[in-house]
Amino acid sequence: MARYTGPQCRLCRREGIKLYLKGDRCYTGKCAIDRRPYPPGAHGQARRKISEYGLQLREKQKARRIYGVLETQFRNYFERAERQPGITGENLLRLLERRLDNVVYRLGLATSRMEARQLVRHGHFTVNGRKVNIPSYLVRVGDVIAVREKSKDSPRIKELLERAADRTPPPWLEYEENQAQGRVVALPTRDQIDTPVQEHLIVELYSR
Repeated sequence: MARYTGPQCRLCRREGIKLYLKGDRCYTGKCAIDRRPYPPGAHGQARRKISEYGLQLREKQKARRIYGVLETQFRNYFERAERQPGITGENLLRLLERRLDNVVYRLGLATSRMEARQLVRHGHFTVNGRKVNIPSYLVRVGDVIAVREKSKDSPRIKELLERAADRTPPPWLEYEENQAQGRVVALPTRDQIDTPVQEHLIVELYSR
């Protein structure tokens, strides 16, 4: 499956905000956007006037990079969101939030979505008792996401489980520490999604 493999910090600098793509590093003084708060490249510090189209494009790119999806996949999510009843922008964010790698991250079982994607690909999680190694798998209400029994002996998984106990998942998820599993109790509403994206600009971009 295709994925971006270039420098992560460069993406944050390009969008002008922390996308928290590298987990713990983003909270330290080593964060690139704290040290160099301007776009990458030779002309990154030049002042530029951004057009309306430019603003829309940046919001789309920001959303793609936060959730770690490529252009074609993102477009497919948008088209699916358009077909659903309700507000297209909110439907889009709801679909992205329901990705298995994002749910693992939201439950605190990974320090970043990139790490969550890797853990899912390596088969460390089950959904309703069955191993799922597809990061884009969309969870549903009532689904139980758990760490595989064989994976609980992994030093990294043990560390993540300890950290998850201190984190509070969003209201649409529940985490059961003693079972090392989470449950989807509802679909997320817009006010429960803290992603710093103006989704109406994405809708405007694709509506051109």
